[in-house]
Amino acid sequence: MHAAGIIGNLQPNPTANLAGFGRGSITLGKKTLTILLGLALLLTVQVSSAFADSKLDDTIDELIGTPYVSGGTTTKGFDCSGFSQYVFGKLGIDLERTSGSQAKMGTQVDKDDLRAGDLVFFNTSGDGISHVGIYVGNGKFAHSASKGVMITALSDSYYTKRYVTARRVMDGDEYKSLATEQQ
Repeated sequence: MHAAGIIGNLQPNPTANLAGFGRGSITLGKKTLTILLGLALLLTVQVSSAFADSKLDDTIDELIGTPYVSGGTTTKGFDCSGFSQYVFGKLGIDLERTSGSQAKMGTQVDKDDLRAGDLVFFNTSGDGISHVGIYVGNGKFAHSASKGVMITALSDSYYTKRYVTARRVMDGDEYKSLATEQQ
């Protein structure tokens, strides 16, 4: 049957009959069918977006759970600046070794203008910049802290009180190729 024949046979208030569930069949009304199709579409979109990570996301994801080690710069353990230096090194961008030095690199960015790959800095010691993380989007940043490499919300009360500044160390081309979703 061709498409015109199928369309011509549509009824004004269609129902769907689902056979094969136990004995008999289940009849779904138009609203229920619409809701189920909407949920199926929503789940499909969410699952597909989980596989559309950037190179930055992929690099960070591989390191989640790596333990914290003071002075650490390898996958055996990272401190905060060792983590950011390692991630950017994997992406071909050289960073200084300490959070204080990294805070002098690139250009300053307002908190409201953060984009994935920006470095975010905190005063956790009471004596200036002492912690760094990598902004990953959606109000969150990746960092190595006492519990190891993790993702934390910038709105976390501990970090909100200690936020100092952010710096952009990737130019526009690097951002497009490293921190945006790969198609």
